[in-house]
Amino acid sequence: MRRLLVLWDVDGTLVQAGEVGRDIFTEAFQAVLGRDPDQVTAKALVMAGRTDPEIALEFLAAHQVEGERHLPAFGEALVTALAAKAAVIRERGRALPGAKQVLAALGRTEGVVQSLLTGNMEPNALLKVASFELDGYLDFEVGGFGSDHHHRPSLVEVARTKAEAKYGTAFTGAATVLVGDTPLDVAAGRAGGARTVAVATGPYRVEELRACGADAVLEDLRETELVVRAILGQGA
Repeated sequence: MRRLLVLWDVDGTLVQAGEVGRDIFTEAFQAVLGRDPDQVTAKALVMAGRTDPEIALEFLAAHQVEGERHLPAFGEALVTALAAKAAVIRERGRALPGAKQVLAALGRTEGVVQSLLTGNMEPNALLKVASFELDGYLDFEVGGFGSDHHHRPSLVEVARTKAEAKYGTAFTGAATVLVGDTPLDVAAGRAGGARTVAVATGPYRVEELRACGADAVLEDLRETELVVRAILGQGA
């Protein structure tokens, strides 16, 4: 039986988490360094499509702080900060329209394994999707997370290796599909040899996502059958 590994981005693809991302980086900085970060620098952080460790290293470097030494503590502080905002995420955030229906439809499709490929630290990714009851469709044991590697393209192979070990099947080439909402998601999938499906549910429009080489580009996840066909490689 042919197996397909579908790797979902989290923020902007499956959920909107209540705009708490920048806040937790500020709080993590305060916890680790014992002082407030420069607010201009904090507001200038580019977060979409990047891993938490990558963002943290840039944030620390902008404050003339040696990042690698502080990175483990910073990652733990990000997890603590987001956990404290669980109620805020549920109150202000949401699953994006159609996300649950597509996850459920793929969950009924023989041979499909679904997990995450996200720049979030693993506990933070799980908290976000569980906040909107999307976690039951995903196999977290085979995902790729910012806590696995700071380099997003490397997470494709991280996830494949976990999936092969668990399922005894090699998910090479087009047997892995990455679904995301940014050019960096598309670039990560392409670098890892995966098929890419881009959705214009984040900060980038259809034309921008198409221009960066996604195999399929969709406005959103609302049309379940259309989205499933795109992910399965049956045309968008």
